Amino acid sequence: MKFSYVMLPDYPLTDSLRSIKLADELGFHACYAADETWHKDLWLLFAAASQQTSRIRFGPSVSSVVLREPSLIAQAAATLDELSGGRAEVVLSCGNFGLLAQYGIDWTVSKPLSRVKEAAYVVRTLLDTGAITHQGEFFTYNGLFTFARPVQERVPVKFGAMRGPRSFQAAGELSDGVHHALSYTREAYDYLVEHFSAGAAKAGKDPSALDIGAWVVFATGPDSAVAKEAARSMVGLYASSMPAEQLERNGVNPNAMKPVVEALGAGDLARAIELTTPEIGERLSIAGTPEECVAKIKREIEPAGVNHMILAVTDATLVKQFMGRDLPDVADVDTQLRLIHDQIMPAFES
Repeated sequence: MKFSYVMLPDYPLTDSLRSIKLADELGFHACYAADETWHKDLWLLFAAASQQTSRIRFGPSVSSVVLREPSLIAQAAATLDELSGGRAEVVLSCGNFGLLAQYGIDWTVSKPLSRVKEAAYVVRTLLDTGAITHQGEFFTYNGLFTFARPVQERVPVKFGAMRGPRSFQAAGELSDGVHHALSYTREAYDYLVEHFSAGAAKAGKDPSALDIGAWVVFATGPDSAVAKEAARSMVGLYASSMPAEQLERNGVNPNAMKPVVEALGAGDLARAIELTTPEIGERLSIAGTPEECVAKIKREIEPAGVNHMILAVTDATLVKQFMGRDLPDVADVDTQLRLIHDQIMPAFES
């Protein structure tokens, strides 16, 4: 089982660089960040981080192929790969639907999966060959080339996917892996792996050799209640993007989330937290003491065949910035990274 740290790049950059350097020293597989306008630019951040680290990998999880043209994703990834000495990868999706709405884009008519599939072909082709001629449904190029060349033999290109099943199948067939966000039950991960494996089999690939990642809201610390309260404070924000089918696979009635989403939409963050019951908070996160986190991963996620935990570490700074709530007793990011290394990773060493 690999462990990675996913950040929202909203901290002071010196703090983010310090945490990435620590994650590198502790042996985390990768550091990912959201490629969204709401946050600081991950490509610039990771370019700087690549000069202060030696092993940790970098990339967007996810980069929107609606807002960021795929040839430019390939260019950025190849440049980061050279800077980092071969440690770049990309995870593609249609993007955050809430952010798309702020751009006046109606995702329901944008054929999101078809766009992601075609974009993956574009990114793969440019990374592998440095040039592309393509007449597609969404993207057209006539002899486009780039001198941005990666140094690793194959930069991994993966899919971010939530609803399924077609996106899971496409990830298995057409990419190097899948990052599945915001699921926490054995039912949800069995569903993911079943369809991902079917796609991989169609392409003659061994699914266990591919990246099968669980992107989860995460908080840990010595005080279980404090960690769970931090996660609960953020769950509504994340869960508002979960499709109804995914909520159901995670044991949550979509109707139970509607008041939370409505409160978020109205800007009433305190009410959104209040409406996120402790039960929903616990269902839609991995939080508590390190021992509790290990137990949930071993019970709900690892047995399905997931081989990569991607932890969206939640601390007091994030809760305050996004939800306006003070939780001063929550362990900070660096403390949580050390706890993951010392008390969670060893439980998954073969």
